[in-house]
Amino acid sequence: MAVQFKDYYETLGVTKTASEDEIRKAFRKLARQHHPDMVKAAQKKAAEEKFKAINEAYEVLGDPEKRKKYDQLGADWNRPGGFQPQQEWGQRARQGGAGGDFRFSGTGFSDFFEQFFGGAGRRSGFGEEQEPVRGQDVEADILVTLEEALHGSTRKISFRRPKNPKVQTFSVRIPAGVREGQRIRLAGAGEEGPRGVTSGDLFLRVKFEQHPEFRIEGCDLIHDVQLAPWRAVLGGEVSVPTLAGTVKMKIPAGTQNRQRFRLRGHGLPKEGGARGDLYAVADVVLPKSLTARQRELWEELAAEN
Repeated sequence: MAVQFKDYYETLGVTKTASEDEIRKAFRKLARQHHPDMVKAAQKKAAEEKFKAINEAYEVLGDPEKRKKYDQLGADWNRPGGFQPQQEWGQRARQGGAGGDFRFSGTGFSDFFEQFFGGAGRRSGFGEEQEPVRGQDVEADILVTLEEALHGSTRKISFRRPKNPKVQTFSVRIPAGVREGQRIRLAGAGEEGPRGVTSGDLFLRVKFEQHPEFRIEGCDLIHDVQLAPWRAVLGGEVSVPTLAGTVKMKIPAGTQNRQRFRLRGHGLPKEGGARGDLYAVADVVLPKSLTARQRELWEELAAEN
């Protein structure tokens, strides 16, 4: 089981003792820096690969259960002789419970993730003592961007079956409005059937790619809008990113911290074609340091109140 160990802590630039908040902040900082929409055209390809790696690292370290398993898995990853997973993990992968012996590309995840944290595995459609009527089904995760969920896309997915050097490539249509957890079926692309019987199917389970600007609540998107305290008090106009570009939004005077503002129809697709909403959440940021003049003005304001 020759897979390259992934140091997710190094990918996010955090220590192994980093808190959940530190990991989340590190991800957001790197995600904004390397998001393909934030770089020049010549840098887009490299940014896409980097962004996938950042997402994969956060998928594991941002989940307490996955992080615990990862820490156990990689305790001795750099010992002499190279990476050797713990026995129970090796057995799990060989049995197909965490990645099977299939090798995928184009799903957005590395072989390491698929082997130990992904959804790839085999499911039998018949009893152990029954004559098989078809090959076994195969499952794997596929990383889908929010833009793909909104507009749909077509992706090339390649994989190699166990003990078979041939790499097969399929064109996968990701429908607009796809939901996280939804499975995309590729008929006949699963385990080859014994003695010429029909092959099983390949099911790709959708996982949404983390976005540097949005959190997801059902079909709604959540974006934190940073406001200076005077902007919250006096009101004004701010720029809010959406999946279709930036829009202007008015902030009323007296806006409170964590107050929500609804932008209708800027979320993800719902069943029936309508779209969810985008909620801009006020994040009032207080200054960490003041000049002498600024302190004087704050003290005058305090005295006035």
